[in-house]
Amino acid sequence: MALTSSQLLEEVKKSIKEVTPDDVRRGLQSGDIQHVIDVRERDEVMDGYIPGAHLIPRGFLELNVEEDVSMDRSESIALYCAGGNRSALAARDLIAMGYSNVSSMIGGIKGWKDAGLKIQTGGLLTEEDMQRYSRHLILPEVGEQGQQKLLQGKVLLIGAGGLGCPTALYLAAAGIGKIGLVDADVVDKSNLQRQVLFGESDVGRPKVEVARERLLDLNPGIEIVAHHDLMTSHNAFDIMADYDIIVNGCDNFPTRYLVNDAAVLTGKPVVDGSIFRFEGQATVYDSAAGGPCYRCLYPEPPPPGEVPSCSEGGVLGVLPGTIGLVQATEVVKLVLGKGEPLVGRMLLYDALDMKFRELKLRRNAECPVCGDAPTVKELIDYDIFCGLPGHSEAAG
Repeated sequence: MALTSSQLLEEVKKSIKEVTPDDVRRGLQSGDIQHVIDVRERDEVMDGYIPGAHLIPRGFLELNVEEDVSMDRSESIALYCAGGNRSALAARDLIAMGYSNVSSMIGGIKGWKDAGLKIQTGGLLTEEDMQRYSRHLILPEVGEQGQQKLLQGKVLLIGAGGLGCPTALYLAAAGIGKIGLVDADVVDKSNLQRQVLFGESDVGRPKVEVARERLLDLNPGIEIVAHHDLMTSHNAFDIMADYDIIVNGCDNFPTRYLVNDAAVLTGKPVVDGSIFRFEGQATVYDSAAGGPCYRCLYPEPPPPGEVPSCSEGGVLGVLPGTIGLVQATEVVKLVLGKGEPLVGRMLLYDALDMKFRELKLRRNAECPVCGDAPTVKELIDYDIFCGLPGHSEAAG
């Protein structure tokens, strides 16, 4: 027998579980409801949505629910739309897919608002964002929620040189929402062989200012903060405070130890890279996640003059591009929470032989800063300790 749309909805609502907005509120607070899904179209959602809701338009729900929400079909899911009809049909279809604990919210978002419950606005991708990041959005591992995470990401780059330039370019292009750059140097003609943010007309200008202009031209929708300053024990905590991930691209030991110690003491991961001649390496130091820190490998700086810098030994111009892109990749993975980061692993690269190999790294229980009985509990300037200048010159 043919059914009208109203008859179909009536039959569907008899076959599913319906809940009130207050039921959903209590379920979210108690943890009895693990997921809330908004099945409205994008232009509707822009006016406000339930905080924490997954935003999946009705036409894509069956295709995206496993990737965007959960593959565990026993978890509790509450669906809602504008008034409760589309969510009822959506609940029927999820039940048909094997989801056993699905409900539809009576009255939809209107009922939620009428009950005086909190809604969230903003934080959604604009139409311009949808176009710019379209290649990210079609990746199930990224999608709209992942891109929102990237736009909310806060990353500090120590050094705007050989490593910092390619890392910053790709993080800006990927949509990292706030990028800080720390470097006290000015552009020199010798930088142009490998530091790809700069040009001939930039010689003599502060690197961080030039980099800021270039990155905002690439992506004007993000925030670039230029710190034209030396990083010292006096300002390290203040500079790092606004960022969640630190990228280390400096080539001097005083800054390396300072950044490491500050990161350990504040519980922030450091995406580390270094280059010399034809070889490079990259890793992620994250003591808060149980991994080693820089001091686990090198408890104390080497004697003055023992290790040459890139200015003394040279560096292949394309080498920092490879290592910088590895660093950018690790940052994106950390922000998205996807893949296996280089925590406890070091990637070694030989450009002449075009070979990568991996070393396993272990936390040192006797490490002076992240060990079981740490002795380094405050920041120290290591310029005298190392006999090297204490500025944050970028690697390369």
